[in-house]
Amino acid sequence: MAEEEGGGDQNINNNMGNQLQLLPENEDDDDEMEREDHDSDEAEKPNIMNFDTSLPTSHAYLGADMEEFHGRTVHDEESCQMIPVLSHTSVMLIPGQTLPLQLFRPQEVSMMRTVMQQDRTFAVLAYSDTGERQAEFGTTAEIYAYREEQEYGVETVKLKAVGRQRFKIHELRTQADGIRLAKVQILPERILPSTLSSVQLSSQSRLQMHTSTQPTSKHCRQGQRWWQKYQKRKFHCANLTSWPAWVYSLYDSEILMNRVKRQLHEWDENLKDDSLPSNAIDFSYRVAACLPIDDALRIQLLKIGSAIQRLRCELDIMDRCTSLCCKQCQDTEITTKNEIFSLSLYGPMAAYVNPHGYVHETLTVYKANSLNLIGRPSTQHSWFPGYAWTIAQCRTCGSHLGWKFTATNKDLTPHKFWGLTRSALLPTIPKTDEEEEEGQEASRLLRL
Repeated sequence: MAEEEGGGDQNINNNMGNQLQLLPENEDDDDEMEREDHDSDEAEKPNIMNFDTSLPTSHAYLGADMEEFHGRTVHDEESCQMIPVLSHTSVMLIPGQTLPLQLFRPQEVSMMRTVMQQDRTFAVLAYSDTGERQAEFGTTAEIYAYREEQEYGVETVKLKAVGRQRFKIHELRTQADGIRLAKVQILPERILPSTLSSVQLSSQSRLQMHTSTQPTSKHCRQGQRWWQKYQKRKFHCANLTSWPAWVYSLYDSEILMNRVKRQLHEWDENLKDDSLPSNAIDFSYRVAACLPIDDALRIQLLKIGSAIQRLRCELDIMDRCTSLCCKQCQDTEITTKNEIFSLSLYGPMAAYVNPHGYVHETLTVYKANSLNLIGRPSTQHSWFPGYAWTIAQCRTCGSHLGWKFTATNKDLTPHKFWGLTRSALLPTIPKTDEEEEEGQEASRLLRL
């Protein structure tokens, strides 16, 4: 897959570096190398998808003979740890998010060998896109699959890791061998009590309904009646306060999770609630990893230490931000919220790594606009088995935005879709009718 590095003509040459064998043999075909895409004008959402959504999560392009590890390393909250730092990565890792890596630099290969002999944990620093030189926060990553190999005499490490815990950086230093170490403090997860726990009467505890008695399906008539009764009883103590019940529901984890699930079902009609974490903390991180937001917003979510507040911010983003534009030129709308869908068990967006070691968090959408296609389709190192990829660039500024994926088998659905890299997208709030008349620009969603 192509890497994203810079923009313009130089970016084209860099992106094409891993598919030179696919270039046309004579110059008469040069007009095929850069062309506008018109398929999106006629793109329609398929009624049925038969693609195996478990394939992208396996990252099979890294190889099938990786050594796997089980168990997990969890540090005590508020404790200070010295952890090796993976320096050259542009990913802002979220706890629970999978991070595939291909490492070639001798320092990184040496560091990973040391990490594997210890607790398989390294640090990923969180840099916002404001150009800050010193990171203040980050996430620990634990390796669960690992392999070393030699390619053309170069030692290479391929691995899969998963984000574990947030941390705050106290100190960064570089060893004599060039490996960076960070002294970090593990940040706690604040578990807030029930919104009405302070006024809950113990004599009325028998009236409480527990989710264990909930019907299997909320969409059936019986399930809807149960849910209405549950909500009424859950907030009956609000009558003893000066605030109405709906105010307390704004800070209830169950209600927030169900509101988010409704949004997720719009992205994936086949999504099963059983596949999502039942814990509010893990659920909030799963959603954060799926949101196509820029680093400035993601780092704000990473700083929040409460799942309830994190869910509230995620709902605000999902409700208000409905347009995604090119981050370089900012005025070119690429796609909208309605075109997002899930082609992976991870959700609509997941991290993938290309042969050059660049990690792209890729968002899958049915339709994308204002893009030019560069080169011919290739199936090599495809993140979605059964699909060929073609590099896509912004028609206005020429920056790399992602890839168009087309099925190599006519029976495979969807027949085509787009994979857009998160780092090239800018979430925006569309203009209102009044702003259109006044000629105002669409506002960028910066404040949560």
